[in-house]
Amino acid sequence: MLPKTADIVIIGGGVMGASAAYHLALRGAGRVLLLEMGPFFGLGSTGTCAGGIRHQFSTEVNIRLSTISIQMLERFPEEMDQDINLHFCGYLFTLSSEQSVADFRRNVALQNSLGIPSQWLDRDEIARRAPLLDLDAAPAVLAGTFNEHDGLADPNSVVQGYVKQARRLGATLLTDVDVTGIRVENGKVVGVDTNQGAVAAPQVLLAAGAWSAPLAASAGVDLPLVPLRRQIAVTRPLGIPRDFPFVLDFDQSLYFHYETGGILTGMSNPNETPGLKLDVDAEWSGYHLDHAIARMPVLAEAQLLRQWAGLYEVTPDSQPIIGPLPVPGLYSCAGFSGHGFMQGPICGLLMAEMMLDGQAKTVDIGSLGYERFVQGKAAPELYVV
Repeated sequence: MLPKTADIVIIGGGVMGASAAYHLALRGAGRVLLLEMGPFFGLGSTGTCAGGIRHQFSTEVNIRLSTISIQMLERFPEEMDQDINLHFCGYLFTLSSEQSVADFRRNVALQNSLGIPSQWLDRDEIARRAPLLDLDAAPAVLAGTFNEHDGLADPNSVVQGYVKQARRLGATLLTDVDVTGIRVENGKVVGVDTNQGAVAAPQVLLAAGAWSAPLAASAGVDLPLVPLRRQIAVTRPLGIPRDFPFVLDFDQSLYFHYETGGILTGMSNPNETPGLKLDVDAEWSGYHLDHAIARMPVLAEAQLLRQWAGLYEVTPDSQPIIGPLPVPGLYSCAGFSGHGFMQGPICGLLMAEMMLDGQAKTVDIGSLGYERFVQGKAAPELYVV
């Protein structure tokens, strides 16, 4: 049953909302209420993502966020009593333009300076690490980078671990509750409206991913993020080795990783238009698979097992909006532009710090606040696919 009051309402039951619910409950935040519109937790962007986790980014803040988040995922089975199928197969970025080569050389130096042992690879080393790739297929691969401590985890298991432990700590987490608006009176948040009635609360955390902007607008806030469709295809088993790295063909926005003996592959459509579109675009699927086969010829022998579409929530600088919004009592944890799953653990912790202590302490995320768009201080993240 939907309670009529809470101390904190969290909108969205993906990895961000579930992590925040757990970390707030762990801190004794009072009556924490998470509302998910779907029939199960983690069915939105979290449930349709590729499951990658990586340290390799172009901005210091994302490197630091991922470093701590991955450490939290390593402790997850013990601390949360939940296996998450964590596997460090490594991330291999392949580069096909001189501009990317120059950018990634600088970024490897930044990662190394922050203690991340990313490596620069020439073509021979790429061929050794990923012999299934055709490096000469257009656009030809020039060089690449690799970090062996990047890899994969199961998004559903991470969400379920947080849900289970948040409930154990006294939080209320409900499905099939559609938040229709955020209530504001006298210039501050007073609760939310839902399809099952209103809930009064002095603090609301917006963690609804691609569905966040309309909810923010109901409170009078223009949240600069748009939903963009992204598609994934999975093949039947091909005998792919378990240690095959997560390959990101950066200049094509094309990627591959091991999936139960087959391959999971995705490719971002640069001409995709905003919208809550969850159907598979057959024309783009054909274009994607043609390019995937060119880069990884073994896929020509593959049988397609399934395809699906999910949503990125994309901001102008491909960076999340984390922290308070212009209406007192309203907070955002959205806009991750495709790398939210891997940063969910740390961001839930940071939201608890912000909402209970007034500021984030574990990582300096001042550059990710809403006000950067007003002040013209956006710092784009390059490593977005």
